[in-house]
Amino acid sequence: MQGVNAGNTTFILLCTALVCLMTPALALFYGGLVKQRDVLSIMIQNFVCMGVVGLIWVFGGFSLAFGPDIGGTIGNFGTYFGMYQVGITPNPNYGPDIPFIMVFVYQMMFAIITPALMTGAFVGRFRFGAYLSFVALWTILIYLPVAHWVWGGGFLDQLGVADFAGGIAIHTTAGCSALVTAAYLGKRKVAPGEEDTGPASLPLVALGAGLLWFGWFGFNAGDAYAADALSAYAFTNTMLAGSIAMLVWMFWEWRENGHPTFSGVLVGAVAGLATITPASGYVEPMSALLIGAIGATACYFAKYVQRWLKVDDTLEVWRAHGVGGMTGALLIGILASPHINKVVAGVPQFGVQLLAVVVVAGYSALITYGILRVLDGLGVLRVPDEIQQRGLDTAMYGERAFNLWDMDRGNPK
Repeated sequence: MQGVNAGNTTFILLCTALVCLMTPALALFYGGLVKQRDVLSIMIQNFVCMGVVGLIWVFGGFSLAFGPDIGGTIGNFGTYFGMYQVGITPNPNYGPDIPFIMVFVYQMMFAIITPALMTGAFVGRFRFGAYLSFVALWTILIYLPVAHWVWGGGFLDQLGVADFAGGIAIHTTAGCSALVTAAYLGKRKVAPGEEDTGPASLPLVALGAGLLWFGWFGFNAGDAYAADALSAYAFTNTMLAGSIAMLVWMFWEWRENGHPTFSGVLVGAVAGLATITPASGYVEPMSALLIGAIGATACYFAKYVQRWLKVDDTLEVWRAHGVGGMTGALLIGILASPHINKVVAGVPQFGVQLLAVVVVAGYSALITYGILRVLDGLGVLRVPDEIQQRGLDTAMYGERAFNLWDMDRGNPK
């Protein structure tokens, strides 16, 4: 067994910190996009995932995702329970020259941000207590099994599915579950005259998007588990896909509406980053440009599908993350280069990618619906209409997002 490599360990420490930053960044991004009265309600939903999912990860979550395979479906629950056998000795299957504890904590950050991604779809409609239960159940019943299928030696892994940093395990699960949740909870109830109220703070959105992009380098490059040529490709591909996706989204929006919007530019970049995520460690940089452009186009025009479905996905999580992740995963089967990694594009690989996307999307949607039915049966799921109209921040949390000079009333103290 190899010893610990100081350079690679330092690299994964940095990448772990970058991915950790993405959850607070997502809170800023979503918080700026919603109506002012619901800023804190969505930010607390994001931040609390760091607590709920973190504890699940310690007490059985890591085992279920990355423990020894049981029948291709789940990992052995007891293998790493309570961080048993998770120490500084490298594991030959995951990061063979970095401490195994770093694999544990790096993957924890992925598990944390995945349910947080969904929160933008059901703004102002989910009771907080029920949301805590939803996050716990969703993580245990959906994220952990799918992570095992794709990365932990499960049946999709055995079939040769390629998902470098989570287009299937993260973006497809979160995106499809977000769509189902938004549909189940129904359309938002807003007070008369407030339908056209804009985002709470576009500068906040910009700050969140910038930090997300910054963290995404750790999100993608870190999955090489080494500071090597593969991580350099993933890092470069991440930047290129986000850059071109921003411009392509802006082009389509400008062409359709006669002008670009700042929020559109930012959302376009995020869509491109989501699309390159599964492919970042498998394709050449020029292919990453193509993937970013295709991803932005697919995500932009997915709005027509969403309108047809008549689902009130508030911040269009399914479009940016679900469609982006699925598109990037499928494009691996067309654009993967054996010069970058072991995966070779072709009909067999595309077939495996398509199977994985269909299975994971269907499984996520079905189990999410089941979780919602259970919580709804307990009568704790939906926020009452009158509170939705007033906003959750003061009604359910007793706080306001902008208090410095009584900004939300426009009346300085």
